[in-house]
Amino acid sequence: MSTIDAPKGVMEYLPPESAAFLDVRDALSAPAIAAGYGYVELPTFEHTELFVRGVGESTDVVSKEMYTFDDRGGRSLSLRPEGTAGVMRAVIQHGLDRGALPVKLWYAGPFFRAERPQLGRYRQFFQVGVEAIGVDDPALDAEVITIGDDGFRSLGLTDFTLELTSLGDAKCRPAYREKLVAFLDTLDLDEATRERVRLNPLRVLDDKRTEVRRKLVGAPLIVDHLCAECADHFAAVRAYLDALRVHYTLNPRMVRGLDYYTKTTFEFVHHGLGAQSGIGGGGRYDGLMAELGGQTLSGIGFGLGIDRTVLACHAEGRAVGVTPRVSVFFVPLGDAARVESIATMGKLRRAGVHADLAYGTLGLKGAMKAADRSGAAYAVVIGDRDLQAGVAQVKDLASGEQSAVALTDLVASLKEKFL
Repeated sequence: MSTIDAPKGVMEYLPPESAAFLDVRDALSAPAIAAGYGYVELPTFEHTELFVRGVGESTDVVSKEMYTFDDRGGRSLSLRPEGTAGVMRAVIQHGLDRGALPVKLWYAGPFFRAERPQLGRYRQFFQVGVEAIGVDDPALDAEVITIGDDGFRSLGLTDFTLELTSLGDAKCRPAYREKLVAFLDTLDLDEATRERVRLNPLRVLDDKRTEVRRKLVGAPLIVDHLCAECADHFAAVRAYLDALRVHYTLNPRMVRGLDYYTKTTFEFVHHGLGAQSGIGGGGRYDGLMAELGGQTLSGIGFGLGIDRTVLACHAEGRAVGVTPRVSVFFVPLGDAARVESIATMGKLRRAGVHADLAYGTLGLKGAMKAADRSGAAYAVVIGDRDLQAGVAQVKDLASGEQSAVALTDLVASLKEKFL
């Protein structure tokens, strides 16, 4: 019978690479936790309408990339392609917006898009995200951006740029849209692109094709057509980032791939990843809650790619996931020694020391090889004679030095080495 492989484009992390994945995930989420963001666990699938209304029908995400299916009741459901719409739905449904504002949440997990798989672009990918909902304050924009920047820098990453712009709002964008459409109408565009102009002309600026980008060189830019309120908001965001010593580059041509963005919009771009250089990004979405049937409240958030951040760490030679899985490895020689080893190992684990044991019927030589493979710093060998003497042999696996330690002192002695 033939074996079954994972579906194409699904990223998996197995030891030892999974340790790097966990390190990156925890590093990216730590600044959010430190800033008072609470964790939210989201459904893996939602009603398709949530993403059509929330993300935008004209986006590639909704029109081309979602995994959509009907359930047994004939309801259309989709695997989540991004996190913000689901968080906003949860906030509205559970009334979090009726309490203290802003609502500050973070999340992590898998997301799904039916894309052509390549290095750094997967059909199942992983993100850490944050959302701050309910207060239209440029200082909150700066906080969210800084959380992302701090996460990347805590991993030692330096070869990335924070790109920043403003996309205006419902007051200034209509006039800009007219100017942009008038410009686009002068261009020789294919029918699919013309349809995109009709649905959302801003999305045309996100076209990656070289021949289209050449035609867009003279396109009007939204940052040149901001209303006074949006211009002041953007100036304040930059001032706060300057005060926080967060370095950024203005990119007036940036257009994120989701329709809900307004005002502050940003992306982290890593220079060592080639075509898939975006390691995270986000922005403000002041009309999203109302679009989904909630209050007229503002919000800002981001999604940071765990997969691409792991690749960025490798590209810069940053050591992640190098912590040994265990610190102490027990080698029992005999049934009575096995009972003693298991009891002591349990005490160490409950005390916070990572420990493992030579399971099965390995002899001393095989068990010591297993200890070396485990990455442990110390091996604890206990035999029948050791039990009679009330000691264990503790071996430093790096230096080879070995010493006898009283069984009554063993847990305390090992704890001192690691805690």
